[in-house]
This record gives sequence, structure tokens and C-alpha cells, in this order.
Amino acid sequence: MKTSATPGVLLVATREIRWIVRDRVALFLIVGVPLIAFAMLSWIFSNAVVRELRVAVVDMDHSATSLSYVQAISAAPSIDLAERSPNLSSAMHAIRSGEALAAVFIPPNFERDIANGRRPQIVAFYNRQYFTPGNIASSGLNQAITAETDALAAARKPSAPTTAGPLVVEQYVLSNPALNYAQFLLRAILPTVLHVVMTISAVYAMGSEFGRRNRRAWLRTAGGSPSVGLVGKLLPLFGVFILQMVVGLGLIHGVFQIPFRGDPVIMVAAALLFVLCYLSIGALLPLLARNLALGLSLAGLVCSPAFGYAGIGFPTTAMNGFARGWGDLLPLRWYIQVLFDQAARGLTPSTSLGAFMTLGFMAILFPALAWFRLRAVLRMPEKREAESPERVRGPGVSGAFVAEWRRVLADRGVFGLMVLAPVIYGVFYPQPYLTQLVRDVPIAIVDQDRTELSRSLIQTIDADEAVKVAVQPDTIEAADAAVQAHQVYGILAIPPGTEREVLKGNPARLPAFVDSAYFLVFNRMVQGILESVGAVSIDTISHGARMDSSLAKAGVAKVQPAELLLEPLYNPVGGYASYVVPAAFILILQQTLLMGSATLGGVAYERGAREGRTRRSGPAAVLGQGLAHFCIYLPALMLYLVLLPRVYGFSTLGRIGDLFLVAIPFILAVSFLGQLVGSTFKRRETAILAFLASSLPLFFMVGVSWPREAIPPAVQDLSRIFPSTSGIDALVRINQMGASLADVRHDWLILWFMAVFYFAMTVGVQRFMSRRASPRTAEVPA
Repeated sequence: MKTSATPGVLLVATREIRWIVRDRVALFLIVGVPLIAFAMLSWIFSNAVVRELRVAVVDMDHSATSLSYVQAISAAPSIDLAERSPNLSSAMHAIRSGEALAAVFIPPNFERDIANGRRPQIVAFYNRQYFTPGNIASSGLNQAITAETDALAAARKPSAPTTAGPLVVEQYVLSNPALNYAQFLLRAILPTVLHVVMTISAVYAMGSEFGRRNRRAWLRTAGGSPSVGLVGKLLPLFGVFILQMVVGLGLIHGVFQIPFRGDPVIMVAAALLFVLCYLSIGALLPLLARNLALGLSLAGLVCSPAFGYAGIGFPTTAMNGFARGWGDLLPLRWYIQVLFDQAARGLTPSTSLGAFMTLGFMAILFPALAWFRLRAVLRMPEKREAESPERVRGPGVSGAFVAEWRRVLADRGVFGLMVLAPVIYGVFYPQPYLTQLVRDVPIAIVDQDRTELSRSLIQTIDADEAVKVAVQPDTIEAADAAVQAHQVYGILAIPPGTEREVLKGNPARLPAFVDSAYFLVFNRMVQGILESVGAVSIDTISHGARMDSSLAKAGVAKVQPAELLLEPLYNPVGGYASYVVPAAFILILQQTLLMGSATLGGVAYERGAREGRTRRSGPAAVLGQGLAHFCIYLPALMLYLVLLPRVYGFSTLGRIGDLFLVAIPFILAVSFLGQLVGSTFKRRETAILAFLASSLPLFFMVGVSWPREAIPPAVQDLSRIFPSTSGIDALVRINQMGASLADVRHDWLILWFMAVFYFAMTVGVQRFMSRRASPRTAEVPA
């Protein structure tokens, strides 16, 4: 006689493992989605060093000297000389249309003005709306043109120094000396993607007990104990996601060979706490909602914007109060701090103790909240929501249009996704970035010269908006201790004899030890130091004379025969929100509509099986539903493309008519893609489970945040499956860069092709699936 198993954690865990193996959606979500995301992100960042950013050159001088500058630009490792434009207007068109990322203008009479000591100006225009690619292009142009100017000055070889020597900053990067963008981004993105999957997996495991699974059977396996039931349910997920963390570490430190510099014990412990926190949050959300669909929506609200609130791209110290407060409630924020302190910076474990203890507190708090809520829910009667029968639609496109409106308005989950979510995300998502700029990055200055020049240099640096002098220790060792304690992000040393070298006409070198763990902080810190040192150097060379005086101009021209002016376009102040939010808005439109449209397919099957799905098939039905989705999304389009950019102060140079001409095929393509995918779903929640974790990889596939030139061609082709790739490129260029419809004609035609293709595919697939349904197997709709 077979004896029944003893109730307990092991029996509950065994039940969960069986469910995961049998439920194909759960198995794909827990195992497949993270592995696919890891593979895609690794593929995207496989070119760790960004090269061949397209640049146009306008050479109006056509002299030997101007040709040497063009050759220097062409030889720069990060630059690809895409075209030689005949005039500046043609070069600007190349930037607006995406054919070039930057343009260099060499003025007429350039060689003659250098010979006469007039210090002519080279202007480099770069697209700062595409923040990271634009900054890399700007840096590459700056280095190439500055090196050629220095070579030109050295070739003139004055017999004796007639002016003061320049101050030269020598950078020593502390944590990422190669300035490897993949090392910075991939290390942060993999756990961010995993925290989304962990949360929605736990939501699905817990929330399914309120629907198709039997929570009484679950409690019987737990012996009636809520704590045993909760631990047993989360234990298999805990084991799987710990293995996923190991896979992520293998990619980072094995495949990409990114060094680990910190304490492995505290890092392993932080990873365990991190997984426990988000599994507990995922269990808590459906318990609060007592509904799987609403629990998944809450998970999306918590997890989707977490990348910004965690301070990865934009530092938490520069955020407004609300963003800092919300970010502090997220375990991801503290895990990332421990991760970067240990893995990237190699700081002592005591430095990470505060963040680690906060993470540990959350690992106690969230499981306790889930347990208390579970006890309360188990005392409540089971809640079953009655499903209202679907009204039979009228014939043709108009009937399908009206029926789809009714479905969206009647279904709370779909209404939340397609109507409420764009409004909530429009307010919630931009909050971390709204301060736009990183200001007052704290640095340490070690003044070992103690002269009038060094004091002037310190005052000038402290007055720059990008940095502030937080401490002035006597030694480099004391300054390094301030870096370890998170008091400063960099050190500038002023060696003994700096003023003496300058007065002798020799270059005086100032070593700067800068932390590149967070690239935005690093770039602003270096910018502030270079600007301040450059200003003091020019003032010293000109002997304090007014810069418009002949004495000052002559002195500066001997050291710098030509001047470089870097001119940012479309986002002149370098606002982080102005760069990231407009593109993210388009992706939010796609993801919410994609999930909403696909969810309706799952709802149709739940309520009417194959017959319910058949009612949504046919060309007229598919077209009518697509037109309904476009009308439903008109307010969201107005909000994201017209109203919020003006409220938040983003660049809005485009014509509204062009925006909506592009938005039409974009929304239709997304709608038809959602209907196509949804026609294969048998459950409403499958759409959210399938698409929620894809948002972050999709954003980096577009080419806004990560340069398109660094993305493998196969990944670029694959990204065209989603309308967001062409939609973001076209809509951002029109709205933020003032491009015309003709400038984005290629993307516009692709969107129309996708709309027609996905329409035809949806009709074909649904007809094929309808023919497979026989009268014997078709079910009567509820």
C-alpha cells in the first residue's frame, strides 16, 4: 500500500517543480527568458570598444594644413569619415537623417590664418540627443584635433619660450582603465533584467493559486502552515535564479573577461539576499491584489523603471527627493551599490557594509510582509470574478472597431495596460532624470605646490558647476581614503614645482585619478577638471590680459595655433532626461499596446476557446481592432509626443503633422503584432509574462543608448522585428531633432511594411488556427 508523503517544505517544493515542468509558460519564463536575455545582451555588447562612428567633414579651405586635420580625424580609432560634405547645410542634413553622428567644419583661409597667428576656429557639431554615441564621437574628435594642433605647434619650434607653459591634465582611471562600456553596462543590466524575471516568476507562481491552481491542495502539502507553504513555493525558484546569477557571472567574468576586484564572500551573500528580496516582493504583490493579472501589472510598475531609480545611468545623488526616496526602497539600488563597490572598484568590504545591511534588512522585511499577507488572505473566502459574456459584434470593420472598444473598457486588466499605464509611466518613469545634469561631483585636490597658481586653480575648479572641491588632504594616500569612503569620486594632484615649470615655459603635468565606475559621473568630473584647468592655463599663457587683446591672442596662438569649439546639437545642455525619456516613451507605447493587444487574444480564448478566437479573425476584424487600438492610443500619443516633452522642457523641433504620419503605421504595426502573438495565447497573463522582461534589451537594440555602429549587424536586423526600432529612430529625429518626413523616409516605409506584413500574418495565422478547430472540439463561449 502506497503511503502519502509527509507534508512539509520538501513536498511543497516538489509540487512547485512539477508545476514548473508541466506549465510551458512557467518553464519558459523561469529558464528560457533569462538565458535568451543574457544571450541577446551579450551579443549586443560583444563589441566592447565603440568604433567607426560616422562623421561628416566640411573642408572649406582645401589646403595642406586642413588636409592634415582631415586625415587626423579619419585616423581616430572611434571615428569613421562617412562623407566629405560640400557645405554645412549638407552636413546638418546628414546628422538629422542619421547618415552621420557629427560634423566638423574647417573654415575658409584656415591655413593662412594659422600662419598669421589669428588662431582660427574648427567647429565640431555632434548629436547630443544620442547621448552616449554623441559623447564618444565628441571625445574622439577632441582627441584627434587637439593632437594635430599640438603637433602643428611643436613643428613651429620657437627658439626660446616666449610665454608661460600650459597645464596638462594626465588621467589615471581607477576602476575601468580601458573605459570599456560593456564592462559598465553589462555588469548592471544583467541583474536588472534578472530582477524583473524573478519578480514576475514569483507573481506567477503565487498568483496562479488564485486561479487555475488549487490553493487548498497547496496548503495540504504544507500541513496548513503559511510559512511552510511560502518557503516551499519560493525554494525551487530561489535555486533556479541562483544558478541564473552564476550564468550571468560566467558571462561577465568568463566570456567578457571583466576582472573582479573585490571580496567574493560579501558579493555572494549580497546575491543571495538580492534573489530572496525580489522573490518575496513577487509573492507579496498578488497576495495584495488577490488577482494574478493585477499582481503582474504591479510587478511591471515596480520593476520596469527600476534601472533608472537604481542610479545606474543617472546617479542617485543628482536625483530629486521623490526619485531618491523610491530608489532607496528598491533592493536593486543597494545590490548595485555593493556590486560596483566590490566587482568594479575593489573597495574594502567595510565600505559596502551600509548597503549590504540595508539589503539584509529588506531580505527580512519583504518575506515577513508576504507571510503576514498570506496568513490574512488564507482566512478570507476565495474570490471568483464573474466573467461577463462578450457581446456579439456587428459585421465588418465598424463592428470589430466597436467591439474592441467595449472589450478594452470592460476588462480591468486590459484597460489598465492600454489606458492607465501610459499615463502612470508618463509621470513615474522620468522622475529620476528630471534634474537633467549631474552637478557638484565631489573631488579631492592634493596641493603640494602651495603657490598663487595652485590656489587660483583650486578656486576655479570649485567654481565650476560640474565639480566641487570636497576635501583638500595633504597626501595622495589620504585622498584615496576619501575615495574609499565614498566622499569623493576623483583626485587631482598639483605636484611641487608646478608654478615654476609654467613660468619656465614648460608643460606642467597634473595627475588626475578618476573613478569610472559610473560613466556619467566620470564624464562630468573629467569635463569639470579639464574646463577649469584649461581656463587657468589660458589665463596664465595670456599673462592675465583680456582674451580679446592682441597680447593674449598672440600668446595663446603660439601654444594653440587653432581653436576647437565643440558644439552639441539638439540637447545642448546635455540633459540626461532630454536624451533617454523621449526614446523610452516610444518604447513604453509599444510595450503597453503589445501586451494589451496580445492579452485580448488570451482573454478571447479563456472565454470562448477557439470560437472566441475565431471571432477576432478575418481581415475586417483584424483591421477594425487595429483601428480601435490607434484611436485608444491617440491620447497617449498626444501625451508622449506633444504635451510631456513641453512640460519637461525637452527639445520639440518637429512638426506635429509629421509625427502623426509616422505614428499611424507605428501603432498599427504594434497592434497587428500583438494580435498575431495573442492569437497563440490561451491565457491572458501570458502576454505580460512574455514581454515584460524584454523592454531593457529592446532599448539597447535601438541604437539610441548604445551606438548602432557597435551593435552586430545580425542584431540590428533582428531588432527590426519590433516596430520600436524604426519608430524610435523616426519619431525622435522628427520631434527632438527637427527632421522632416523625407529625412526619416526609410524608417517610415519600414513601419508601413511591418504594418501590412503583420496584418497579413495575423489574418493568415488566425484562419489556419480556425480551420483546425472542428465543430466537435469548439466550445460555446461563456
